[in-house]
Amino acid sequence: MDTPPSQPGAGRADGSPVRIGALVPLTPPGWVEAGRHLLAGLELAVHEVNEAGGIGGRPLELVVRDTAADPHRAAAAVDDLAGLGVAALAGEYHSVVARAAATRADALGLPFLCSSAVLDALTEQPTEWVARLAPAQSRGWRIYADFLLDAGHGRVAVATQPSVYWASGTGILRDRLAARGGTVVELDMTALTPAALCDELAGSGATALLLLVGQPEPAVPIVRAVRRDRRLAGMLIGAPAGQPEFAGWAGSLGGDGAGIPFLRYLPERLGPLGVRVGTALRERLAGEPSFVAFEGYDTVAVLAEVLRSHGVERARVAGAWPDVAVEGTRGPIRFSGVPGIGVRQWAWPPIQVADRDPADPGRFRTLHTG
Repeated sequence: MDTPPSQPGAGRADGSPVRIGALVPLTPPGWVEAGRHLLAGLELAVHEVNEAGGIGGRPLELVVRDTAADPHRAAAAVDDLAGLGVAALAGEYHSVVARAAATRADALGLPFLCSSAVLDALTEQPTEWVARLAPAQSRGWRIYADFLLDAGHGRVAVATQPSVYWASGTGILRDRLAARGGTVVELDMTALTPAALCDELAGSGATALLLLVGQPEPAVPIVRAVRRDRRLAGMLIGAPAGQPEFAGWAGSLGGDGAGIPFLRYLPERLGPLGVRVGTALRERLAGEPSFVAFEGYDTVAVLAEVLRSHGVERARVAGAWPDVAVEGTRGPIRFSGVPGIGVRQWAWPPIQVADRDPADPGRFRTLHTG
């Protein structure tokens, strides 16, 4: 790996802060609720690191930039944060945005630990500057496809919008289902209203509809339309990208939002660290923390350990990915090279297919694990 000049103040031991740049979607069209959870996890971990003495006596400081789900804004934020002398980057939820940030971080020689984005091709070329906590999309969505097939859904419709992320997900589902005799029917939501989508579904032969679209629009109107169409009684609605994880989903849809399986990256049971962190996150968020909040916490936990053990120079941070061994909220975290993935990857975080219980939409049920 090429080693750029050290950032200003990287080796100082004068009590000045060690800075981490945080990329988070905090305004629309970004998924603001996911961004709020991600930031809560990042901030809680920074607080705990500083309570425990910081990084060699220096406080850890989070420098937050709102990406608003805009790849160009994210790339500009990476330039800004690099100029401020951050030791590393953390965060980001949206895959296409994270890819822009990772590409720019790689070009600048700035370590980036991606918290939540899952797109397999996080960078165009392999790089040692980027690592990722979230599972690759190909792994999670294959597990989701297996869940569908095991439940008897061999013909699946997907409501889609133009996006590298949604197109990638559709391809993964199509390949996995085809391997077991299943098929995918693609429905373009740039050309269909929710009512027209229902007409297409009624004649498609599909038994499941997956929402590969934005939240709340058009996901919420689609769910309402399908739930109210008598021709589609018994149609499974699914949301592999995780929309039902968040309280805003239940707030918008109530009981209509229950019974919609989604992917979440949590173990069946949290260990003592996860339980303690979950309690603290619940207080910060004034509600149930999502898996995204735990991803934020784990991101800072990993970076803090690397900064303590390897120093704050950027090249040392990036060079430490293979040595990481950190107890995270959801299990032991180690990074490795994974075939087909160009960044260092936690292989693998726990993965569930879960839904909100129709009898109690505030309660989650685990339907499948992988």
